[in-house]
Amino acid sequence: MRFDDVFVAGCGSWLPPSMSVTDAIAEGLCEPALAAALDMASVTIAEEEPAPEMAARAARVALARAGCAPSEVDLLLHASFYYQGQDLWAPASYVHRAAVGNSCPAIQIGQVSNGGMVSLELAASYLLARPGRGTALLTTGDRFCPPGFDRWHSDTGTLYADGGTALVLSRSRGFARLRSVATVGRSELEGMHRGAEPFGPAPFSYRKVVEMDVYKDAFVAEAGRSFAVSQASSGQREAIERALADADAELDGIDWFVLPHLGRKRLSAGYFGKLGVHPGQTTWPWSRTVGHLGAGDQFAGLEHLVRTGAAGPGSRCLLIGVGAGFSWSGAVVDILERPEWAEGS
Repeated sequence: MRFDDVFVAGCGSWLPPSMSVTDAIAEGLCEPALAAALDMASVTIAEEEPAPEMAARAARVALARAGCAPSEVDLLLHASFYYQGQDLWAPASYVHRAAVGNSCPAIQIGQVSNGGMVSLELAASYLLARPGRGTALLTTGDRFCPPGFDRWHSDTGTLYADGGTALVLSRSRGFARLRSVATVGRSELEGMHRGAEPFGPAPFSYRKVVEMDVYKDAFVAEAGRSFAVSQASSGQREAIERALADADAELDGIDWFVLPHLGRKRLSAGYFGKLGVHPGQTTWPWSRTVGHLGAGDQFAGLEHLVRTGAAGPGSRCLLIGVGAGFSWSGAVVDILERPEWAEGS
């Protein structure tokens, strides 16, 4: 969908201290062969901070940078990947109470790793749907910790990181313009993260730790690898092509590619080669020091490019997301000005 009058007014993140992969190897948390395949430098790890609280901290940063009072927020969408710390609970309402506090809707978004990108499209559409709606706050937050998740081994092609991110959309002002967002689904692949076990009566009924490689292997054994690869490739291609077309943009006109924070092997196969882009044109040099923030990679990546001055006035960015289910999203964002919170401003 094309958006001509929706702006990015602020963005922010709250990331805990990082652990180097070298230290993780020394402590026996990560094997050298796995570290070599990932090519990650470090990962952010929260000691005690719950996921929704990290999201709320990021939200307060983003609102302050946007110059937006909490009372101005018309919608809050909170996206997450993993357990939010309580059962039968609405974490979006916690983020709302901690960072906003007015009477606007606070809604939880799923779609795992693509949740932030999906919320971008939903929020922009919400703002345009009725006159008078001016601002939306989008947040993400995750903590990938034991006993249910092993950040080093639960998904061996990706190193999972803890942290919160946030982005503020506005109808009236911003340092960047949201030109388009497109999302494509391929539910034929939903079983890739479900596995072969029957539905259980409670979380972790069959396994004590998330093991995504086991689920994927079971799906591929039944559906076939070529089917899975073709569906994934077509879904990603369609989302990117639609986002570019809606923004009247071309791939060779993109200055920066904001990619999921995957390991080097997955990025090389799924993005660098397919898109024909050099890693230096992407957020990879930085994301390899952070890790996969669940639904928040794109918000954090855009913030990093703008904060460091890498993406300045005139830069065109393509944000790309993918999440189990499966869904893919692409968004074109044009940087209009250097915000006051950018380095060197």
